[in-house]
Amino acid sequence: MKRVVLKVGSAVLTQDNTLATQRLSNLVDLIAKLKQQYEVILVSSGAVAAGYTLLPLDKSIVGNKQALASIGQPLLMKEYKENFKKHNVICSQVLLTADDFDSRKRTKYAASALEILLGNGVLPIINENDVTATDELVFGDNDQLAAHVTHHFNAEMLVILTDIDGYYDKNPHLYDDAVLQKNINNIDEKMLNIEQVAHSEFATGGIATKLKAAQFLLEHNNKMYLSSGFDLENVYQFLLNNNHQGGTLFYKK
Repeated sequence: MKRVVLKVGSAVLTQDNTLATQRLSNLVDLIAKLKQQYEVILVSSGAVAAGYTLLPLDKSIVGNKQALASIGQPLLMKEYKENFKKHNVICSQVLLTADDFDSRKRTKYAASALEILLGNGVLPIINENDVTATDELVFGDNDQLAAHVTHHFNAEMLVILTDIDGYYDKNPHLYDDAVLQKNINNIDEKMLNIEQVAHSEFATGGIATKLKAAQFLLEHNNKMYLSSGFDLENVYQFLLNNNHQGGTLFYKK
């Protein structure tokens, strides 16, 4: 069975300083269908936003952000577990840091645990361990974490669901004549150095972090698909019907 990593960002999972429960429910419905054809690993943001609903601390302070993550992580998992229960899907929590991929031994242990979970039909839900991660050992955004998960845990593709429906030749939020690029085979320095714009109050990345994730995967002969997390029709068509009607696929020719 093919293995795919889904990464969903804070821009999708949050709205008005709270969790966007309907979009989370739609994501769960998608994953339940995907599990009929794929082994699925979910990399999920949203812990800080969930924590903020109970304790509105200043997120610009690192310590506060770590505290919010520790409050929000169980709340986020509770939402996932309640929604996946409707589909009889067991989910698990896996917290990782960059250090886990910088040690062959720790990477092997993590990969072994993931294989057992996937082999038993469990959905691993991965997030960065914000509470213990240090500046030197932090990914800083879940796009990079998801790219490493895809590569090191032997997935065929990373699917990033975000607030835009693909990669455009210019910012579609600012330019009406922006054109969607359905296929990207090479990422140049100009693309990588694009100004980062994160539209969600809780987001830590922007299109630049997604391009860096795609670049990492292209260098390791993996694929990445970028699509909307608000309207899931394109990702349904792409993953379940092999119909690339929208979104952007990054791959080497």
